[in-house]
Amino acid sequence: MRGNWVISHMCTTGVFLLWISLDVVRSQQGIPMSVVKLWASAFGGEIKSISAKYSGSQLLQKELWAITAPRQGTNSSSDVTTPVKGGRIKSSTACPGGWEEALMRGSPRRYGESIQTAFKRRLQSPGLGGPCPEKYKALEKSVRVEEIDGVKLVKNLAVKMEEMFRRKSEATRRLVEAAEEAHSQHEDNPDLQYEYFNAVLINEVDEEGNNVELGGEFLLEPNDHFNNLSVNLSLSVVQVPTNMYNKDPDILNDVYWSEALNKVFVDNFERDPTLTWQYFGSAKGFFRQYPGVKWHPDEHGVIGFDSRNRKWYIQAATSPKDVIILVDVSGSMKGLRLTIARQTVASIMDTLGDDDFFNIIAYNQEIHYVEPCLNGTLVRADMTNKEHFREHLDKLFAKGIGLLGEALTEAFKILSDFNQTGRGSVCSQAIMLVTDGATEMYDDVFEKYNWPERKVRIFPYLIGRESAFADNLKWMACANKGYFSQISTLADVQENVMRYLHVMSRPKVIDHEHDTVWTEAYVDSALSQAYKLKHKSGVSLTTTVAMPVFSTKNETKNQGILLGVVGIDIPLQELMTLIPKHMLGIHGYAFAITNNGYILTHPDLRPLYQEGQKRRKPNYSSVDLSEVEWEDKDDILRNAMVNRRTGTFSMEVKKTVDRGRRVLKMHNDYYYTDIKGTPFSVGVALSRGHGKYFFRGNVSVEAGLRDLEQPDVALADEWTYCNTEEQHEHRHLTQIQAIKLFMTNRRPHLKCDRELIKEVLFDAVVTAPLEAYWTGLALNKSENSDKGVEITFLGTRTGLSRTNLFVPAEQLSNQDFLTAEDKEGVFNADHFPLWYKRAAEQVPGTFVYSIPFSTAVGNKSVVLASTAIQLLDDRKSPIVAAVGIQMKLEFFQRKFWTACRQCTALDGNCIISCDSEDINCYLIDNNGFILVTEEQSQTGLFFGEVEGAVMNKLLQMGSFKRITLYDYQALCREYAGNSDSARSLSDPLSAVKWLLTELIIFLLEFNFYSWWNIDLSVKAQRSRGKTMMVPCDTEYPAFVSERTIKETTGNIECDGCFRSFVIQQIPSSNLFMVVVDNKCDCSSAPLVTMDPIEIMYNESLKCDRLKFQKDRKKPESCHPFHPEENAMECGSATCLCGPLMAALLPLIVSAISR
Repeated sequence: MRGNWVISHMCTTGVFLLWISLDVVRSQQGIPMSVVKLWASAFGGEIKSISAKYSGSQLLQKELWAITAPRQGTNSSSDVTTPVKGGRIKSSTACPGGWEEALMRGSPRRYGESIQTAFKRRLQSPGLGGPCPEKYKALEKSVRVEEIDGVKLVKNLAVKMEEMFRRKSEATRRLVEAAEEAHSQHEDNPDLQYEYFNAVLINEVDEEGNNVELGGEFLLEPNDHFNNLSVNLSLSVVQVPTNMYNKDPDILNDVYWSEALNKVFVDNFERDPTLTWQYFGSAKGFFRQYPGVKWHPDEHGVIGFDSRNRKWYIQAATSPKDVIILVDVSGSMKGLRLTIARQTVASIMDTLGDDDFFNIIAYNQEIHYVEPCLNGTLVRADMTNKEHFREHLDKLFAKGIGLLGEALTEAFKILSDFNQTGRGSVCSQAIMLVTDGATEMYDDVFEKYNWPERKVRIFPYLIGRESAFADNLKWMACANKGYFSQISTLADVQENVMRYLHVMSRPKVIDHEHDTVWTEAYVDSALSQAYKLKHKSGVSLTTTVAMPVFSTKNETKNQGILLGVVGIDIPLQELMTLIPKHMLGIHGYAFAITNNGYILTHPDLRPLYQEGQKRRKPNYSSVDLSEVEWEDKDDILRNAMVNRRTGTFSMEVKKTVDRGRRVLKMHNDYYYTDIKGTPFSVGVALSRGHGKYFFRGNVSVEAGLRDLEQPDVALADEWTYCNTEEQHEHRHLTQIQAIKLFMTNRRPHLKCDRELIKEVLFDAVVTAPLEAYWTGLALNKSENSDKGVEITFLGTRTGLSRTNLFVPAEQLSNQDFLTAEDKEGVFNADHFPLWYKRAAEQVPGTFVYSIPFSTAVGNKSVVLASTAIQLLDDRKSPIVAAVGIQMKLEFFQRKFWTACRQCTALDGNCIISCDSEDINCYLIDNNGFILVTEEQSQTGLFFGEVEGAVMNKLLQMGSFKRITLYDYQALCREYAGNSDSARSLSDPLSAVKWLLTELIIFLLEFNFYSWWNIDLSVKAQRSRGKTMMVPCDTEYPAFVSERTIKETTGNIECDGCFRSFVIQQIPSSNLFMVVVDNKCDCSSAPLVTMDPIEIMYNESLKCDRLKFQKDRKKPESCHPFHPEENAMECGSATCLCGPLMAALLPLIVSAISR
């Protein structure tokens, strides 16, 4: 059997070799491989020589070994010294013998031998020149290799995050106590007259130059801690929504007693200067914010912000809930009533959060699930599901008669079944009834399904002005611990919907449980707009810690009065400062998720439509961990973290870099644990190999600080070496200044990472010789005469970087490189520079070359070259640093074309030439992108988009591999054929216009309705035919060369002729020369592109995805009902009051005049 296999294998191999040899013969007839190899060798030698010379890579490699093993007997100014306590010592103490060269040559790591053992063995090698135990002992103390302990690392990180979150939580609790105390001491006065600082009106003057009412002079000063906004650190301001009367007696009374929070705001900020926005959202609708800042209405004079419909308010005010929304679509609901009903349902959905579950049922003489796929179940109220239902609201139409009894029965059965399975919130339950009337009370249904426990609350919303059926609906609410509201116009919707939250909060208030809640990551666009906040680099994500504020007066205890919610924002950037990036390594990262599995922070989270823009994706706050760690098909990592476990996990991953165009394959080890006192879990990912090892060394503080303060040195902007934010007097310090003060004991109260600083000082000393080396090159006029090399740069694992310019700054071809504008080219809070990452995965001792995609076109193109500096000649050895150069693309290409003119012919008549029209010459990188081609417009393109036939052949032959990747945060273009009324109402301008429309209807009895409706219809028609970006899932390819294949040839049959090509690797690089015979036209062959393809789901699969519920950790606190609750506070019809009408009339007139 074995013999047969051998014979078969030999035959197969022979056929394969014959096929290769035939290809070679055909190829050599037109393109001699020996000539291409000569060109590749000549160019490779030239470009490596330039890269190594100007980057100083060889000098740094020698300096690294000199630090660990100094030479004997040198006494020049460049003497290398051994670090000892108190300073450096001359290397004359070194052991005799020429052992440095032997050490530099080294020996490979033995099979199964650890990095630490290999390093120690090489230091103590007998071949290094005889015994010298004192020297070895000193070296072992000063230089060492450590393996990162992932479990210890993640636990320490969790403790730091826990402490940070605890401080914010304590500050929030102090606000709660102060608010409840102030309210308990206050007696409401309906005649109260009180002037307060209105956020919109401060510093506003009338035509005569006098301060307007509720305005006044309010001192504002720019503060960099608050995004350079002008703020007042002594006082807060009060914002009142545009649709509320800002001198309403109820608002004035609560504003008056809440002034007591000013003192606590200031005190909190003094205790913890890292705090940002602190605030109190009142149940009455106003919003008190510290520090004081001026708000600006939009171009229509409106501020739509209402704190009561923000997630932090709703989560703090209520417990998790299961909700069924019943919508009457009988014939009597036609016209305006159905429009109001749609908006009421949309507003109810807005109040539901990720811990809630819901479904929507429309009823007439039959039961209609708005989403038929979700018959008889509930789904989580996440952003995606709510948006899905919102799209279906416009499909509702009214006809027939309404059979409410059957609808109520269906709702009760679903809630009961779902609760028994434990799949929902397993807490509060409610039925929202949106109808224009009920002919009976349906007490038989309630008696069968809800009495006597009354676990399901009923919230009827009577649509329209008629009150004939109001008594029946109000009875339903009172008999089932709910609340009745009447909604006559769209202007009534928001305020009336919000009332149910106060009813749902009663049990929590009576229990006096101040549950601390934490939101998912979000950006409050309304606040950003109100401040007129402009971020140059997009928006910043935030999480909020919030607590409810209750009335503690004895006389109102059983009423369960919610006064409001206090909150404190925590920018996730503050969370990032706690992450020890230097310990995570080049490809490592930290991440955190919520109890629902949503990402709080992760380097692959992309919340914006495009980098640098402020526009957010619609579902940016509900990106699941499984959508970025998609290789974990079984959600092992995600579910373990959601369930707050501590553990480890490993898997092969494909990480994209360079804006998704390149892919790195690696093996990640994940370590995770929970963050006590929060619903969050944190994890770290360490890549196996060099990512798990760290090279440590000691130098004297004096020597380290001297080299750290050199002008070519910089530290990572977003890394925290010393916390300069905690003390006001330290905020003006740079990180290097803070390090110097800390290490010289002049600022003992500074909180600094001593271990990280010691490593930074070590790196500064090791890399110091490069400064003199680069300066010497720059001063040598004979070097770089054509100024082809523009910048040389260095980075270390500790975030230290050095740069040197060989040309004046204004002459740089790429002005953004190594600046804050170049996000991928600098050390960031969550990643190393791209040139560092790619160099780390290159074969040791070789350079990686690339064209930055942002500069691949135009006359100012550049090429970057970088290489990693490793401790041992081993790919798993710690990477100490990466160095590189930026050169002009024209300079780089010129070197290539010069090399391609060489030939072996004695008479100078070359067999082939890249100047010939018969062949095309390309230089591509290991991901298939073109760096050099005769056609300049093709520079930077993917090779398969230019030479599709050749790329397909390379893929068939295995020279390149196609790797399939997935993007679950993608955006796809969708044709917007129809106007969606529910969506249009979510637009601020449309919502305001609708609100004004209904006010006009209310005042003028529909006289202007037809005019206004025509205006909206015209705008809807104009919107048709446009495309919009919608969330989608995509699949896309990336390509990578096979490292083991250095050269190959091929032939492609195209329309009766053969097209030959040769591909040859450029030595010591990631580059390949491709020479293609141009005599045979293969333009008809399909191109190979990197375009993403949308993953289309059929209806069945869409339904399964809607129904499928990933693991989630339910909130520990639940307050569904309380025996002392006063259920008789169950609602009444409401209308617009006089003062509010007076306030809004000018706005109405202004809108009409437009």
